[in-house]
Amino acid sequence: MKLFITGGSGYVGAMLAEQFASRMDVEAILLLDKEPLAEALKTHPFSSKISFIHANLGDNGWQDSVKAFAPDVIIHTAWQIREMYMKKPLQWKWNVVGSDNVFDLAFSLPSVKRLLHFSTVASYGAFPENTTDHFFKEEEGFRKSNYLYAEEKRIVEEHLAQKFTAAKSRGGHVPKVAVVRPVAITGPRGRYLKIRFGLQSALSGQISGSFAYSIVKAMVSFVPITKKWLRQFIHEDDVTNIVELLALNDLKSDFEIFNICPAGEVVLGPDMARAVGKKSVCLPPWLIRIAFFCMWHITLGKITTSRGGWKSYSYPIAVDGTKLSKMYGYHYLFSSKDAFTKLEGRYAKYVKNGSK
Repeated sequence: MKLFITGGSGYVGAMLAEQFASRMDVEAILLLDKEPLAEALKTHPFSSKISFIHANLGDNGWQDSVKAFAPDVIIHTAWQIREMYMKKPLQWKWNVVGSDNVFDLAFSLPSVKRLLHFSTVASYGAFPENTTDHFFKEEEGFRKSNYLYAEEKRIVEEHLAQKFTAAKSRGGHVPKVAVVRPVAITGPRGRYLKIRFGLQSALSGQISGSFAYSIVKAMVSFVPITKKWLRQFIHEDDVTNIVELLALNDLKSDFEIFNICPAGEVVLGPDMARAVGKKSVCLPPWLIRIAFFCMWHITLGKITTSRGGWKSYSYPIAVDGTKLSKMYGYHYLFSSKDAFTKLEGRYAKYVKNGSK
């Protein structure tokens, strides 16, 4: 098998590259990212399998290299998650136009057997009427919102479905498509190696560096929560295992969508506070909204509290991730709470040994 992975230097893309490169049934991996190749991939025991394109998906020119590579599987993980301050057109180009370019290429290459796209549960929409005991299923679909990350992901999923339908109507070979909608991804690599600025690292006080991050660290001497605060987590090992399952095996239908989330208890506000060793303070959503607005503009977007983001902090989005288990027999390795709190998994040894 030959794989093309977008966002190959990012959190998920790099983990996938590491795991796939170690497999004997994977011949070669082509990565693309707008950032330089991750150092861990340069020193990987099977780095000879890995080649790299330093480019942005929103531009053109990289497609010729992918065509020459002739991948069997395309995995699209690349995304500018955090909204860039006053740069919406550029972000649209990177995310939406870039995704369109990937899909157009996938449906035009005869070698491609499967296309996997990373979406998000955020696009179900965080609204006041959401409850903590309703678990969204895939068939409920996405709702429009003013949270740019969720809205762009919603639009891109629509584009993917439209392009798939158009390719089927033209006839000929069309790759099977799997869309995964993960809840928050976490684990030793993402949580302890400080490779990204996320909610968990912020609330636990692990972030450091810029003045903006110092502000956040000072503000979270306690954990601010709301009445409906809720999170679900999936362990990074489960994410890579699920992608391996869908990428390297024949899919049971032509176009499938999966929430990927372990069954069982969710993480509530008090759970989060206990996990990071702090007390929780319940605040009204309007106060969270004001705080998000002020931090976004005062720091010119360095603190990622963009428009609409306060809703996902105030109103719950709980999802049902059992469809994957029912269709493919997949058993999650970690519960939501264990993924969030335990130092276990493939990357735990590096954390325990003090490796960065």
